[in-house]
Amino acid sequence: MFQISEKILLTIWVGGMWAIGYIVAPVLFKMLDKSVAGNVAGQLFSIMSYIGIFCAVALIIIVIMKQGFSYQHWQLLTLVGMLVLVLIGQFVLQPMMTELKAAGLSGDNAAQFGKLHGISSVLFLVNSIAGLALVISGLGNK
Repeated sequence: MFQISEKILLTIWVGGMWAIGYIVAPVLFKMLDKSVAGNVAGQLFSIMSYIGIFCAVALIIIVIMKQGFSYQHWQLLTLVGMLVLVLIGQFVLQPMMTELKAAGLSGDNAAQFGKLHGISSVLFLVNSIAGLALVISGLGNK
């Protein structure tokens, strides 16, 4: 039962990240006004963050219940790292970006927003690749 749950949770989380980040968001920016596309994409990324938090916590609990906690279990450490990156993105970077957008994206605000967006994009890329590594390797392997 744990193995099926792991696969489902990992598929929902990682598949959702890849679908939204690398398919849906680019299509939105190609087809819609940049402001509208940004708002829709931002909402989708926020939803994926909450899905990621839920899946990460559930997966961490499942892995610890199955195998115990070990600093040598790279998949467990990867899950914890991915959770931390999602939390930073959602609860540190996103509020800062929202505040800058509300103040108007011109001058220094636009530059700061660009930097934060870049950091957020790198964190998303790292999580996407880490998630893919977990999908390929499976969680039951040490």
